[in-house]
Amino acid sequence: MMEDMVLKSRRLLVGLLLAADSCGLVAQEVTYSFADAKSRMLHASDALKVADVGVQIARKEQGRAAAWWWPQIQMEGMYAHLSEEVEVRQSLSHFTDPAKAYIQSIFPSEELISGLLDEVGHYTLTFPLLPKDLFSADLTAEWVVFGGGKRIFADKMARRMVDVAQINNSRVEAAEVVLLVERYYGLVLAEKTVDVCRKRYEGLLTHYDHAVKLEAVGMADKAERLFAKVAMEEALRELERAQSAEQVCQMALKRMLDVTDEELRIVPSSSLFMSHHLPPRELFQQAMLGSNPTLNTLYVEEQMAGEKLRIDQSAYLPDVALFGKQTLYAHGIPSNLMPRTIVGVGLTWNIFDGLDRERQISQTRLARQSLAWSREAAENDCATAVDELYATLLQTEQEVCVLNTTIALNEELLRMRRASFAEGIATSAEVVDAENALSEVRLARLAAYYAYDIALVNLLALCGMIDSFEEYNR
Repeated sequence: MMEDMVLKSRRLLVGLLLAADSCGLVAQEVTYSFADAKSRMLHASDALKVADVGVQIARKEQGRAAAWWWPQIQMEGMYAHLSEEVEVRQSLSHFTDPAKAYIQSIFPSEELISGLLDEVGHYTLTFPLLPKDLFSADLTAEWVVFGGGKRIFADKMARRMVDVAQINNSRVEAAEVVLLVERYYGLVLAEKTVDVCRKRYEGLLTHYDHAVKLEAVGMADKAERLFAKVAMEEALRELERAQSAEQVCQMALKRMLDVTDEELRIVPSSSLFMSHHLPPRELFQQAMLGSNPTLNTLYVEEQMAGEKLRIDQSAYLPDVALFGKQTLYAHGIPSNLMPRTIVGVGLTWNIFDGLDRERQISQTRLARQSLAWSREAAENDCATAVDELYATLLQTEQEVCVLNTTIALNEELLRMRRASFAEGIATSAEVVDAENALSEVRLARLAAYYAYDIALVNLLALCGMIDSFEEYNR
């Protein structure tokens, strides 16, 4: 009798919790459709924010590449202190000795002028050029008018980098949507599982009550009642485990949607679904070849490798640039030594660099070939994945059709077993087996629906058609 009282108290507590939960008294509820959850996720996802920043960085890099077409203008300043003044010194003997030799050739005995020239030749003539302290402020400009095509190919590479960043953004968004489908419909599956476990518990609870009454009138023995009690308690534990799993799914979805209120309970309004009008598999194969993010990334990277090859080949050509310099202010630097304005054309041509260019070109060609092979391998892998996912969808549809029939048969079997047990014909074990079989088939059908939705969203993500998932849902 004591254990019956404990059991009744436990049943009453479970019933009160279920009633409070159904009335919304346990926690505040908020209803989200899948479209609402997706919209909130797109605004809250940190991964998407990082991908958006990557696109912005690529666009800034493209702007930097465009800056190479413009001249470079710089302001330069210089102050220098010299240990000595810069000057030109010339001995006067270089001038007096020839004059002395000429005079003596005319007047061999003349000594006065020769003596004067000797005296003057001992002196040194000094011309100052630069003082000790120098200062100048210059404005310089350089404009590369021909770079062998490097700027053209670099600009194309920068545009390709933007394309790669945008493709990566789409890939991250698709991955986030796939994760959202797993968590959102995982919560739907968990709630439906709780409902199935609750129905099994309620059914076995009713069966236990019948067993107690039949034992009281002598139509069933104690073993039948104990077997019904054990089955009911096991169903109760399964219900508690299902409720715990549902809470875990709740927390996972709340974190993804950035819902910080711990007391808030998300109620998904979109149900598990199955589309019976799938397009042909060939359509998904074609979409995969044209829209798969991985294939598109490899294709763009292969194009970038081609642009890089052209840049490496342009290293054989010279660089031609216009340059100019205007001295704005100079102190201590005479204009006759350093003109204030200089303009000209410069040419740089690397004739031999130790075969570095040849090795770089060979390396780039190998990289481009490797990308081409990687793209072919990725196409084969993606085509196989499309076939497998599409086969999973068809197989799941067939499985659900079989499960629907099985559920109808098990419901009829359970009804007959209950009626037979009430008349004392069937045993308690037969009723429990029928109840458990019906519950397992219902859970199998829910799992099939969930597997279908997960396979569908992965197939659409693989084919670059993730936005059409909601259309299949509707």
